[in-house]
Amino acid sequence: MGEDRGSATPDSAWMSRRQLLTALGAATAAVTAQSLLAGGPMLADGQTVTGQTYGSNGCCSCAYRTLTELKSSVQLTEGMIAVTYGYYTIGDGGGAEYTITAGTLAEDGGSVVNLQNGLQARLIPSASVNYRIFGAVGDGVNDDGIQIKKAHAYANKTGLPVEQTSGDYWLKATNKIEIRTNVSWGATRFHIDESFNSKTDVKFLVSSAKPSSSIVLDPAAKASLIAKLKPGTTQLPELAPYKNCLVFVVDKNDIVARREGYGNQWVKEEFFYVEEHGRIIGDIAWTFRDYTSLTAYPCDDGYLIIDGGTFYLSGNSPGSNQGYWNNGFQIRRSRTVIRNQWVGLEVGQADVALDPRNGFYTFNYVYEVLLENVRLIPFEKDRGGSGQVPQGTYGIGGNRVLGATFRSVTAEGSRVHWGVFGTNMFKDFRVENCKLNRVDVHFHCWNLYIRDCEIGYRGLSLTGGGNLFVENTTRYGNNFIDFRPDYGARWDGDIRIRNCRILVPGTGSMASVLYYNPSNYDYKCPIGYGRTIRIEDFIFDFTGSPAAAFPCWIMKIAAFSKTDEGQRLFFPMQLECRNISVHGREQGVRLLEIKDPRGFDVRRKGGYDGQKVTSNCSMRFENIQLEKVPVQTSQSAAHVHFLLNALGSQAYDDEYALYPTIEIVDCRDFFGHFRGSVADVRFRNCLINCIDAYEGGPMRGRIAFDHCDFRADALDDGRNFLFLGVTLGTRFTNCTVYAPIVNGSARPDLVSRYEFIQVNQALRYNHANTKLAKELADYYANAGTPVEPEFTVMLRSHHESESPYMARRKGTTTQRPTAGMFNSEKGFAYFDTDLMQLLVWDGGQWVYPSRLADTLHYYAANAAGGAVPIRMDRMKGHPTQEYLMPKAGRLSGYAAYAEAGGGAVPAVAFEVLKNGVPWLAGLNGPGSGQNPAIVPIAGGGDFVGGDRIGVRITGISGMSPLAGFIVDLNAEFVNY
Repeated sequence: MGEDRGSATPDSAWMSRRQLLTALGAATAAVTAQSLLAGGPMLADGQTVTGQTYGSNGCCSCAYRTLTELKSSVQLTEGMIAVTYGYYTIGDGGGAEYTITAGTLAEDGGSVVNLQNGLQARLIPSASVNYRIFGAVGDGVNDDGIQIKKAHAYANKTGLPVEQTSGDYWLKATNKIEIRTNVSWGATRFHIDESFNSKTDVKFLVSSAKPSSSIVLDPAAKASLIAKLKPGTTQLPELAPYKNCLVFVVDKNDIVARREGYGNQWVKEEFFYVEEHGRIIGDIAWTFRDYTSLTAYPCDDGYLIIDGGTFYLSGNSPGSNQGYWNNGFQIRRSRTVIRNQWVGLEVGQADVALDPRNGFYTFNYVYEVLLENVRLIPFEKDRGGSGQVPQGTYGIGGNRVLGATFRSVTAEGSRVHWGVFGTNMFKDFRVENCKLNRVDVHFHCWNLYIRDCEIGYRGLSLTGGGNLFVENTTRYGNNFIDFRPDYGARWDGDIRIRNCRILVPGTGSMASVLYYNPSNYDYKCPIGYGRTIRIEDFIFDFTGSPAAAFPCWIMKIAAFSKTDEGQRLFFPMQLECRNISVHGREQGVRLLEIKDPRGFDVRRKGGYDGQKVTSNCSMRFENIQLEKVPVQTSQSAAHVHFLLNALGSQAYDDEYALYPTIEIVDCRDFFGHFRGSVADVRFRNCLINCIDAYEGGPMRGRIAFDHCDFRADALDDGRNFLFLGVTLGTRFTNCTVYAPIVNGSARPDLVSRYEFIQVNQALRYNHANTKLAKELADYYANAGTPVEPEFTVMLRSHHESESPYMARRKGTTTQRPTAGMFNSEKGFAYFDTDLMQLLVWDGGQWVYPSRLADTLHYYAANAAGGAVPIRMDRMKGHPTQEYLMPKAGRLSGYAAYAEAGGGAVPAVAFEVLKNGVPWLAGLNGPGSGQNPAIVPIAGGGDFVGGDRIGVRITGISGMSPLAGFIVDLNAEFVNY
């Protein structure tokens, strides 16, 4: 095919279609091919074959190398379509299609271009907009922000996305580039000259076309709404007309927070998203009595996505101690997604700014925003440790945000960098798979979820409430979570920390999981330590600093429970910690010090009535690798695992003060004090070092030990290692007692310092199956004083109502236990080895356990024909017819019966013989009116063991013969 060159003119060189496509390259070919095919070979001054044939009245399409050529053309007429193949040069990406029209619209160099003869070229919208169409140069000299801002303005007006996936662009004095449509930046690089940073405007403003508006309710609806503005509310029908809005409620007349050290205050403010029928998303944390403003921020129906882009910062933001400057993005549109971006310093540049910056990404008054797959830097503050930047400087900032998610964001730095996060009032806040040098919400964070993250040396710095859930996260520093002291170190909600680790440096005075350090100051809002806390599977990692010797605490709190102004701090109703260990060093963990439990507000009723503890707080510490505290005296409070400090004489504020149940399970070497506080304390499977449960009176409550070992390791100050005399009893079940270690040496001879035990002498409190360790049993056996069976019985089962003293069950007469040693228990038995006789205590004296009385029976048959005296028989064939008395006693009386051969009963006189000689003489048998006769013996009837007792008849008188006579002597033995 031949090439028709047409008529050449100076301002428009001719090219064939093939040459043009070759010059443009494949990337531009798709954009321009259709226009070229429609218009045929380019002619001189933009004419086409169609134009030559039909003149200006036809449908003409004119092609130009550049926009400069288009602007200088004099051949164009209204109604024509013009195509350019570059802005400055062919193939520079600035080619576009325009309609030619007469008009006076403001020229922007891209969507409206002034031409010759009063005409204008107006950009024909295509699938997207790019910066080259508006004349962005990318040469490092031009402020490309001018053209970029115009491109976005056009995209915002037409609703088109911006697609600029390559190239380098320099942003200088131009600010507030407004973005309202999707952006695809791909590998595009932006070079931001921070010397042009502004205090008022950011580089990019992501905004919504929907303006906010005040909500005006009639008095009845307002009153109804105010009544519902309180925690727990999920439905606000009064706001149903404002669905798909982020609603803010403000009461400027009600101060809810004051920042210590700065003087600024926060008024009561709440915000939430309104769904269908007034259903709200976002917890209400405050109770309102009124409001001064009620504002709706409409949320866009779809998501705006900004994807890609690399941002190089010059690091030379202006100013010297003059306040905060802006340099990046401000997001004021709900449902915005920013992802796949890289932010850093220009190669060879350093951060030398002397004033702080707001966040490169700053979010304000928005709902549901996402920052994902982004690398940015925290800005420098302490260059070389000198602290040259006077205030905080941030990479991410914002306030009043509901539903923000940060996913796969990296912003880590060295110790000279300030924390990358600096925010206020973030609610339903998620941080996932991020590597950040800090996450910080200054005031009123509500519901924060962190998982699969690494948080650097600037840490987790928070205040607020709701859910604080941290999972699978590593923190570099001393305190896993720092609760901001300038806002009262407040967290009013539930805390869950699971499967986390803190990499502890070698510097510092302590490390902790939760660090609360409020001042004794009026913060104008309730402050305290959470509603419930659960920490499990946590590691203090000293692998990089094994020589660090400072202590690790699970929780560290203030020394006061009530401020000087009378404001009571709230305390968790539940505290549960399990599986906490230390790696990289031997020194373990301490639990918690509560230096004044009396003034706390647990928000649940408890108490102590002298009979029981009604607990309003449950604490459980399980499988904690406790620190082997430095050896000290038993009552020292310098190094304790747990402290609950109060005088036994001190009253608690009321039933809402702290009345805890404390369970300590599977913990070794416990050293702690409960002093005179109120508590119900239980140990299980623990090794007990020293415990003090007395200060100004005993601990008010009970202590129980189950399967515990006791082995003190203390300095000797002459005092006991344990003080366990609590008011409601101390219990031991299946426990083992080991020799204490005193001044570094095992001292079985000092086992009595355990206070509850004196081997073979005393055992205090309640015991079931308490056991002496083999080392102790061997010690007493080798000393010739093996553990007595009686003491083993006490160890096996002993009740506090029983005497604490061991009462021997056998021994010599002089070793008989005193009544006080067995609480004068009736029936207590003792075998007297001198007497070889079992004795029993009858409540007043030792007695023999045999019968207390016996009957000595004598008879005489056919006594009528015998001469007196007549020896009475004990039994037939008995050699002596006497009774041998086994022990001492006395004859207290007798019964006599006479049997006559006929007629009246004869009178019979008899006597009692002792050891063969008369002893009790002149005793009479029955008279005629009384048979048998029962007669007491008054005095003189005493005998001793071994005496022989017999009876004989000394006289018989009467009319009738005596056929038989019976005498029963009543012998009462002295049982002692």
